[in-house]
Amino acid sequence: MDYLSFHLLFTVPVFAALAAVYLRKRLYVDDPSPWGVVIVAFIAFTYTTPWDSYMIGQEVWWYGDGVLLARFWRVPLGEYFFFVIQPLITGFWLYIVLTRLDIRSAGSWTPRWLLAAGAVVVTALGWWWAQGTPTFYLGMILVWAGPVLVLQWGYGGHYLLRNIHVVVAGVAPTTLYLASADRVAIENGVWIISDELTTGIDVLGLPVEEGLFFLVTNMLVVQGIMLFRWTLNEWRVWCDEYETVERFVRRLPVSNP
Repeated sequence: MDYLSFHLLFTVPVFAALAAVYLRKRLYVDDPSPWGVVIVAFIAFTYTTPWDSYMIGQEVWWYGDGVLLARFWRVPLGEYFFFVIQPLITGFWLYIVLTRLDIRSAGSWTPRWLLAAGAVVVTALGWWWAQGTPTFYLGMILVWAGPVLVLQWGYGGHYLLRNIHVVVAGVAPTTLYLASADRVAIENGVWIISDELTTGIDVLGLPVEEGLFFLVTNMLVVQGIMLFRWTLNEWRVWCDEYETVERFVRRLPVSNP
């Protein structure tokens, strides 16, 4: 199996199926435009590329003989494709989930500060782990994801916590699927994970670092899209309220001095 075959078997068919369902659902439900998915996919591509290049340079993982078509800045072409198609898969799945589950209002702002503080701790813990050899990969995942979690949770953690059922429903199935596909790729030598720079802990044959990576990346995608939708809705509400106030003020009698 090469990298192209991996995508043709595991990512492209799922993306096509979810996109088809999403397009059909949009005819019947009032969900926002797919710009949230597109924006998150662009951010994922831009933010992940230098980290991925660095990790390959450190030989955290490498690729089997004859599995790559081309490389750019150390990163294989198939990897760039992964940066885009994973957010698209997870994003379209989330939109489908949102047709089934209710969204709750944001509630108190207090939880967002606590969550943001927790994300800072996660980042610091990752930096500490990244100093060790067997915990390097694990730590670098947290160093990479932690700052984004700080931003997401600091901005809308209270909203995400109120809608944790949506976050879980959006993250869990895609994580299980992509982690399972990753395990097949490792077994077939598409990519090889370093024994020296990992903890050696496996879950059903999958290195724990790989499972954590897909869990965290899907969390970032789901939360990013949900915050995008929430921001649009809040903006619309604010505009409606402002228009109502403006109309009320216009109707007030004006007294002459």
